[in-house]
Amino acid sequence: MNTEKRRILLAGGGDLCRRTGDILLAQGHDVWALRRHPPADDTAGLRWLAADLSQAATLAALPGGISHVLYAVAPGERSPQAYRSVFLDGAANLLAALNHEALRRFVFVSSSAVYGASEDWVDEDTPAHPQGYNGEIVLEAENHLRRSLGRKAVTLRLSGLYGPDRTQLLDRLRQGRAAVIQDPPHWTNRMHIEDAARACAHLLMLDGAQPCYVGSDDRPMPMAQLYDTLADMLSAPQPPRTDTPRIAAGSKRLCNARLKASGFALRWPDAIEGYRALIEAGDAR
Repeated sequence: MNTEKRRILLAGGGDLCRRTGDILLAQGHDVWALRRHPPADDTAGLRWLAADLSQAATLAALPGGISHVLYAVAPGERSPQAYRSVFLDGAANLLAALNHEALRRFVFVSSSAVYGASEDWVDEDTPAHPQGYNGEIVLEAENHLRRSLGRKAVTLRLSGLYGPDRTQLLDRLRQGRAAVIQDPPHWTNRMHIEDAARACAHLLMLDGAQPCYVGSDDRPMPMAQLYDTLADMLSAPQPPRTDTPRIAAGSKRLCNARLKASGFALRWPDAIEGYRALIEAGDAR
């Protein structure tokens, strides 16, 4: 792992960027974070830039000499247009604004939605077969970055994130609004937001990084096992069963072996224990 001081841009400015920024600042790097409306009260040390990735003109004043970029964006709504705006147009605009000679690493936060349903373990070598427009657009963005940047581009395909302020599943279970897909059984994958941020920081600095990594914890689980266990922890009713066809992401078991082989160690390898800590801390309420 190289510890030389870097000039890093976090594009997106959301929770994942801010957590990654905290790690990078602690390592002594210069870190800028970009979003349309930067917070006015951030004292963590991030240097905020007001810009809109979908509007190329707003990116004209980027700091010079950016060597590393984390691209972790979220669309404002679930629509093909919104996904294209941030994942395709936004990435293209940012690439056009960067100095490619100074750029050494561009980590693109993607999604396990690029994969289709599978009865086998899924890893970086599994062919991508998106089942929805979201996976299709994110995969298109991955391919564009790889063509534009070659080995400088590293993709992190994350599973479902949970953690502080990401307790939607717990909220739905408490309210009786989380149904379990019963037939056929559905596998689910999770990664704690703290581990996701640590993985982003790790890949930004990793010497000899491979082009793609799957980001998930060690324990894919049948949906029924995860939901029933969490409902018990919450003293909530057992979630109802449904035979609704598989959800757009598709049932699969994600393998994180490549990420771990790169030297990364999970702090939260099991989502049951991660959620237990949230519930005990009161973050589920």
